Amino acid sequence: MSYDLIVIGSGPGGYVAAIRASQLGMKTAVVEKAELGGVCLNWGCIPTKSLLKSAQVFDYTKNAANYGVKIDGDIKPDFEAMIGRSREVANGMSKGIEFLFKKNKIDVLNGFGKIVDKGKVEVAGDKGKKEVYEAKNIMLATGARSKELPNLKQDGEKIIGYRKAMTLEKQPESMVVVGSGAIGAEFAYFYATLGTKVTLVEFLPNVLPNEDEEVSKQMARSFKKAGMKVMTNSSVEKVDTSGKKCKVTIKTKKGEEQHEADIVLSAVGIAPNLEGIGIEEMGVELENGKVKVDEFYRTNIEGVYAIGDIVHGPALAHVASAEGICAVEKIAGENPQPIDYGNLPGNTYTMPEVASVGMTEKQAKEAGYEVRVGKFPFTASGKASAAGHKDGFVKLVFDKKYGELLGGHMIGQNVTEMIAELVVAKKLETTGHEIIKSVHPHPTMSEAVMEAAAAAYDEVIHI
Repeated sequence: MSYDLIVIGSGPGGYVAAIRASQLGMKTAVVEKAELGGVCLNWGCIPTKSLLKSAQVFDYTKNAANYGVKIDGDIKPDFEAMIGRSREVANGMSKGIEFLFKKNKIDVLNGFGKIVDKGKVEVAGDKGKKEVYEAKNIMLATGARSKELPNLKQDGEKIIGYRKAMTLEKQPESMVVVGSGAIGAEFAYFYATLGTKVTLVEFLPNVLPNEDEEVSKQMARSFKKAGMKVMTNSSVEKVDTSGKKCKVTIKTKKGEEQHEADIVLSAVGIAPNLEGIGIEEMGVELENGKVKVDEFYRTNIEGVYAIGDIVHGPALAHVASAEGICAVEKIAGENPQPIDYGNLPGNTYTMPEVASVGMTEKQAKEAGYEVRVGKFPFTASGKASAAGHKDGFVKLVFDKKYGELLGGHMIGQNVTEMIAELVVAKKLETTGHEIIKSVHPHPTMSEAVMEAAAAAYDEVIHI
């Protein structure tokens, strides 16, 4: 078989690229060794959001009296049912990708894909059978896996990664979570909400270290209020798994501490899946451990493209999708606009949620901008008060000279649904006063965006 494009990997980068290629008239195939949809749909973005929703419902039920609802009897989490529901959600999404592939006449080649020559992909099936397919263009979208530290080797039983954290047979009584990025923070919130005693360990000075410092500090306060132990400027030096419980040695500024836990969850980042896919044999150039590409995701080898977690940029599903579309449109002879990596939203689905885009206040100042900063707390929001979730705020950073929106940072209920407004505003080079004069509906959480902009210009009404 010969194709216009073969995509290796069916995650949110690969499957989106394949569908867009089919829309543009290309004969397309996707190579996948596991479930369609990749890690995101099966073991990442989607099933974790199912788990987080279950935790949120449990938390609401526990606190139903605060909303004037009486519930008699004990309220307990059904951990096994929560895990089961998340798997059902993931399976449904994977079947949805299968439907989309059939609808768009995309062939699925089951097995492990490897580039073996110019325009040739070898697919090794489960039973060892190998077939070679030809393609004018090949796209690598192989994603990433949980990163392992030398002193924190995952055994899948006591020291686990995010994948195992989604399928534990029973809820642990205690857990140490190592790393407080989005993955670590979300699992820490999930398990702590269900009643697991959680210790969150972060090497850097703040949790969610990539976020604006004020957001990170608010998140730490919210975590502590939820009963979590938060240890920043700390590192796990070693874990003794020889006993019934894990004995965890944590190094802090004051010295070493000993902690015990049923489970240690390693959430220290991800490693790109580059092994065995033919890049060494083909001479595909790497840079700092990732595939080097240009603004249209072309590698140094003609006809070979790479997107997603294996190239430089944020390892986010929506970024991989955007990269795949950009690359495919370039292959099709269109004139796509290169992605603006300064205008990519990032979300963390804890409670409260975190969402951001653009530069933090610190980054803007370091870049030489004189800034205006506006901040509006959800304690002053009528909708937040009615919802019973007043923790958090919206913070906007503007260039003082021209009024350009440089960054937006939110922490609060449902802010992951609000950040797109700022992405569009930044894309359109909207100014602070244009946001202020754009009438926002009342009562909504989104009013805080308008109010934060007004606060930056000393025009805020409600604080």
